[in-house]
Amino acid sequence: MKKDAPSAAPDSAAATRSPLPFPIHIPFVEELGLELHAFGGGEAEIQVDLATAHLNSFAVAHGGVVMTLLDVAMAHAARSVNVTPGTDPREAAGTPGVVTIEMKTSFMRPGQGRLRAAAQVLHRTATMAFCEGSVFDAQGQRCAHATATFKYMRQLPAGRQLKNLRGPAPDDADAAPSVTG
Repeated sequence: MKKDAPSAAPDSAAATRSPLPFPIHIPFVEELGLELHAFGGGEAEIQVDLATAHLNSFAVAHGGVVMTLLDVAMAHAARSVNVTPGTDPREAAGTPGVVTIEMKTSFMRPGQGRLRAAAQVLHRTATMAFCEGSVFDAQGQRCAHATATFKYMRQLPAGRQLKNLRGPAPDDADAAPSVTG
């Protein structure tokens, strides 16, 4: 864990190397096209190339996309506390997951082009992680900053119910979705 805030300088090495595999499958993250570029030691970096679907009516990054980028980066920083940097993130699949308890975001300038979120754990207890993260544009200018609190979880509280809410399997398109608990 670093004491300094995430660097405003663009990380050209991270921007040019291939993305890392995410330690767990998160369909929403995949849908947005987020890429993991650093994971370990209580730090994480997530990047995204903005597409038309990511934009608001002013043709800049939608605030929800920026907040999701920050949330995912800080959550991965929290999950990576006991992971040695450089380790394949899939090897961290057995580490506790996290859920966001609260998050405060400040938007500083419009996000455009490729965005990079750098996040770190500021403090950790047995059950909570306190994190911060910033989103930078391709020129290294800070677009947004956030702090958040995460709770460590051994498994999803929704568990079985979540599986049932996904709807019918692709090969069973005529079946009605089950919402039983």
